[in-house]
This record gives sequence, C-alpha cells and structure tokens, in this order.
Amino acid sequence: MTTPEAEVRRSFAPLVERATSRWWLLLIVGILWLIYAFIVLSFNYDTIWAVTIFAGIAFIAAGLREFFVATLLDSWRWLHVLAGVVCIAGGVVAFAWPGETFLTLAAIIGWFLLFRGTFNIVESLFVKDYVEQWWLILITGIVQVLIAFWAVGYAGRSIVVLVAWVGAWALTEGVTDIWAAFRLRDVNTRAAALGQAPTPSGAPA
Repeated sequence: MTTPEAEVRRSFAPLVERATSRWWLLLIVGILWLIYAFIVLSFNYDTIWAVTIFAGIAFIAAGLREFFVATLLDSWRWLHVLAGVVCIAGGVVAFAWPGETFLTLAAIIGWFLLFRGTFNIVESLFVKDYVEQWWLILITGIVQVLIAFWAVGYAGRSIVVLVAWVGAWALTEGVTDIWAAFRLRDVNTRAAALGQAPTPSGAPA
C-alpha cells in the first residue's frame, strides 16, 4: 500500500533531481540581493533618475530569478514565466523612461509586492506539513503585503521613501532565496543518502 510519504516523495522526485543539485545558484542569488539592498540603502541619491535605474535593475533581476525558478518546476511554470516577463518589462520601462517611471514607481512596487507576498503566504500554508520553517515564508509574505499596501496608499512619493521600499523588497528577496537554498541543500543531502538523487557535480565543496 502506498503511504502518503511515498506519494509526496514520488511527486517531488523531478524537483529533487533538478533543483537540489543547483541549490548553490539560489544561494548566490540571495547573497547578491542582500548586497544590492545594502548598496541601495547606503547610496546617496541626488536625482530621480538614479532611483528609477536602481529599481529597474531590481525588476530585471527579479525577472531572471523567476525564469530560473520556472526551470525547476513542472507545475505552475507558466506563472513564473509570466511573472518574469512582467518584471523584465518593468525594468525596460524604467530604463527607457526614468523620469516618467518615477511617478508610478511606488504603484508598480506596491502591486508587485502584493502579488509576491500573497503568493508566499499561500505557498507557506501549502507546504507547512512538509517544511519545518514554513513560518519564515509566511512572515516574508506578510511583510511584503504590508509594504505593498503602504506603497500603494502612500501619497508623498519622496525619493527617500521609494529607496526604502526598493531596499526592503531586496532584503525580503535575499532572505527568502538564502533560506530556500539551504533548504534545497538539506533535501539534496537526504536524497543522496537514500540514493534517490545524484550528488551535485557542479556545486562547490
């Protein structure tokens, strides 16, 4: 008789095989997000152009991350691809029209974080029976939703506030990616011990 554990293991087998061997890539992405957040929050911004360009970089980086996540999944891949396209399109618009983009930047960040935070909250509730640290995903999602409502409803769109929003967005992305990377490494270690997945050949020691 097939146990629930065996069903879960079989359903996640493709993800274990593809994703866990590349956990270190997600770790690098998370570290880069934290470095980016530090640069954004410590940089002296004198022009609207600078803020918009930094935000554009963040949008493009988020889009590339969504494409990377899409390569690891069998289901819901289209949703990550769509999110990636939207993010990169937002980055291109920011680069092309920095002055005009600044006027709507808060709304763009707000709606993006609302979507991202809601997705994280739903995901945390979905995986809470399988992931011990599901609460970290939940907290990250709640923080992102709170920032989203603040960004959408805040009328005084100053440079300082927009910088704070971009920096907070980058921090939440970095924390989430680093946590996910170590989670994937743990899954890889267990799967390799059971002979269910090969030990990564391209990962650093």
